[in-house]
Amino acid sequence: MKLFFTYLKKAVVCTIVLGALCTILYPAALTLAGQILFPAQANGSLIKAVVGGKERTVGSKYVGQQFEEPWFFHGRISSVGYNCYTTEEKEDKSYGGVASGSFNYGNSNPDLKTRVEADLESFMKSNPGVRREDIPADLLTASGSGLDPHITVQGAKVQVEAVSKASGLSEEELYQIIEDNTEEKVLGIFGEEKVNVLGCNLEIAGRMGK
Repeated sequence: MKLFFTYLKKAVVCTIVLGALCTILYPAALTLAGQILFPAQANGSLIKAVVGGKERTVGSKYVGQQFEEPWFFHGRISSVGYNCYTTEEKEDKSYGGVASGSFNYGNSNPDLKTRVEADLESFMKSNPGVRREDIPADLLTASGSGLDPHITVQGAKVQVEAVSKASGLSEEELYQIIEDNTEEKVLGIFGEEKVNVLGCNLEIAGRMGK
């Protein structure tokens, strides 16, 4: 019996020590290190901008948004609609919170063809000066997360004509905005160049005085 209580004591002490380490000290250390070394990333890489005369948080560098206005660049197709919600959904708590996901259609699924054709028709309607064969694949395919904040450089350039007409900005200005918001390949060799849609649209809004 004495031996039993000895082992029991050790087990209880071990549980308490490991519990304190894993649930208090370790998370606290990571949180502190993140806030000191990478404060922006640890807090969501939030982007702030002056809206209506006040500085407000308008999004995150790494989470896409859905833009409907014709004077803005549009991002990739999203199966979750970039988690947009109405004021009513926010007030009555029916909005379930941030989620992500893809359509996950297989190549043989007829729903994939239907979805792509519908999005193609919508894009052509918004960009009548663009030929079907010139539309980059990323503008008609959804990302795995449904929250991709980037499009390809060509995906942005193909929208320039329509955005220029709607915004009143020259095509030269828009090409410069695209260049300013283009992220290079990692170490110059990994991945592809990509354009941050929110960054572009914030510059457009600023130049339009919105």
